[in-house]
Amino acid sequence: MSARRLILSVLLLACGFAAGLVITARMRGTTDVGAQNPVPPAAAAQAPGAGGGAVPTPDFTRVAERAIPAVANISSVQVIRRRNSPFQNDPFFQFFGDPDDVFGPRNRVERSLGSGVVVSSDGYILTNHHVIVGESGQQLRQLPAITVALEDRREIEARIIGVDPETDLALVKVNATNLPTIPWGNSDQLKVAEWVMAIGNPFQLNQTVTLGIVSALGRRVGITEYEDFIQTDAAINPGNSGGALVNARGELIGINTAIFSQSGGYQGIGFAVPSNLARRIVSELQQHGEVRRGSIGYVEFAPLTTQAAAELGAPDTDGVLVGRMRRDSAAYSGGLRPLDIVLAINGAAVEDGGQLIRLIRDARIGSTAVVTVLRDGRTLELKIPIRSSTEQ
Repeated sequence: MSARRLILSVLLLACGFAAGLVITARMRGTTDVGAQNPVPPAAAAQAPGAGGGAVPTPDFTRVAERAIPAVANISSVQVIRRRNSPFQNDPFFQFFGDPDDVFGPRNRVERSLGSGVVVSSDGYILTNHHVIVGESGQQLRQLPAITVALEDRREIEARIIGVDPETDLALVKVNATNLPTIPWGNSDQLKVAEWVMAIGNPFQLNQTVTLGIVSALGRRVGITEYEDFIQTDAAINPGNSGGALVNARGELIGINTAIFSQSGGYQGIGFAVPSNLARRIVSELQQHGEVRRGSIGYVEFAPLTTQAAAELGAPDTDGVLVGRMRRDSAAYSGGLRPLDIVLAINGAAVEDGGQLIRLIRDARIGSTAVVTVLRDGRTLELKIPIRSSTEQ
């Protein structure tokens, strides 16, 4: 009898174990299916499986059809004043006077080609600053003559509304109405590896589109003073500058600005100004003709090294070290001092000096910034007034 009970117990245990395996297998199958991204029926045949098919790329044909008409070709012609003296770099002649006083300057015509994005139906077009003024914008003798070639082949003269060299953006206006536009997207919602399409006029090949992904966000590469670039591997070449970077919903999420290249052509690394930043620049240029930015006065910032952190009683290297500053600055009047470690501004953690400067410049003029600092091992909150950069 005990033997039967033992056998029965073994059989029940085996049945229970087998049932557990079946239930577990079913649960695992359900979990795996639920975790997959839904595949449209039309693309299901192309999905990887037993047949070894390729992963389908998104269909941008409708997006391109709507967005291409809103990207224009921009050409500018400007007169550049060049030094004409063969001794312009000679220290001896520079010490005794300007060689140009004898030889005189010379003027040269410089042409620039690029792209622009129609951001309003009444003719406002956003492009890059370097597309408008070329490589020698600070030496212009007169404002450049700008021609905008629209998708319908109209060529219209444009006037400059305003430029912002710090972000390498410029806004121009043509006398036209009912122009096609691209709706603004929210660049803060971008994700790495998200599909994007670049539209522009590379090498004067009008209305060219290329497809790629977002390679990285928040890039700072030393191209401009104010940087927060979207990096993409969508092909961007000379002439694409000022063109549109569009997401799969057909929204403008960036203005193509620069490429990294050792050959002068496409190498899979392009940079675009995020749409949220570009939209703010457009608003400033429309309202004021210039970009007004916040300032706390003259303050020098430096990275916080491990050695400096140890000497200042900081637990790690988070934050930015305050260097020299002027006593008549808003920062000094608000209590900031040299050797303070800035940890956050208005609750936003500070990662490096570039980000810190952007947070200050983006702050509303006339507001008060709450700056969290570490001083002598103690955390303090300072209230520093934000003034206009033109007042400092």
